[in-house]
Amino acid sequence: MTTPSSPGTSASETVLRPHAEQQYAGELARLAEHDDRPRPPGWRLSPWSVTTYLMGGDLPDGSTISPKYVGPRRLIEVAVATLATDRALLLLGVPGTAKTWVSEHLAAAVSGDSTLLVQGTAGTAEEAIRYGWNYARLLAEGPSEQALVESPLMRAMRLGSVARIEELTRMPSDVQDTLITVLSEKTLPVPELNTEVQAVKGFTVIATANDRDRGVNELSSALRRRFNTVVLPLPESADDEVAIVSRRVDQIGTALELPETPAGLEEIRRVVTVFRELRGGVTGDGRTKLKSPSGTLSTAEAISVITSGLALAAHFGDGVLRAADVAGGIVGAVVQDPVSDRVVWQEYLETVVRERPEWRDFYRACREVS
Repeated sequence: MTTPSSPGTSASETVLRPHAEQQYAGELARLAEHDDRPRPPGWRLSPWSVTTYLMGGDLPDGSTISPKYVGPRRLIEVAVATLATDRALLLLGVPGTAKTWVSEHLAAAVSGDSTLLVQGTAGTAEEAIRYGWNYARLLAEGPSEQALVESPLMRAMRLGSVARIEELTRMPSDVQDTLITVLSEKTLPVPELNTEVQAVKGFTVIATANDRDRGVNELSSALRRRFNTVVLPLPESADDEVAIVSRRVDQIGTALELPETPAGLEEIRRVVTVFRELRGGVTGDGRTKLKSPSGTLSTAEAISVITSGLALAAHFGDGVLRAADVAGGIVGAVVQDPVSDRVVWQEYLETVVRERPEWRDFYRACREVS
């Protein structure tokens, strides 16, 4: 049962997390209006406009497209160019490098629909990639078109849209390999009905995979050849990472309707500095070598720490983001293993944080929660 929206409120404003094509419908419409470049068959926008949608830019009417991804433009251009060919795209990277985020926005810009999604897990069955059956109708009527249950991939083939596959390497090998025929022949056989589904122009696949946690199975060489791989790196500089965290925290805070609390740039930079130093194994000035914890300490985790801190500041503090509001989140993110990571954190706290006079409030707050 669905709850109707309030008068004057659109459905995309009432859901907790609108799809990209809903949240940025205005930007996509303006890009389409000014897009006079060639578009591949089935695409809503030209490759140039898709890249502008991801990277941001100004339009001839003076309006501005907000950046969805902060990083090398060439990586996005390569990804978009791949989608314009007959090869699938594999976005590879450590956790927190915006693989899912980029995948969603690419699908929204190319086909206007980012919802044709298969989530890969160790328990993902072949039916999630190919098709399934309504077993009540199957038992009553036998195999038929009416009893067939389309997978997101089959639906994308029929519509000429982008299908998304998350965490491809977490799927069992036999499930992964059901993609080979689809990606090479652009056809999905349905032997029970003595028929097949042929992909309509515009169909393609964007998959994501984690190159740190190898998952359940590696891709077979036959399947890997069907993909062009784009590796999404961690932010190159601290300034880039601070900009990403600031932008996403602002977006998330607005979506969650948190009380308006200024996201203190000082605290954001401090969280980013801690994460970058610990995952890099060296302080920012290069003088002190550090042990790295078992976790990834990604940009996504930094965003989570700051968002939680804003909620604390808004509901239990004075409305200003302070060191005490982020300390608990940082400790929770760093200390994943209660034994080894706690040692790493305590050493960092005493040898680095304690020696920074401007971080005394942060040191005290972390000591309290540690």
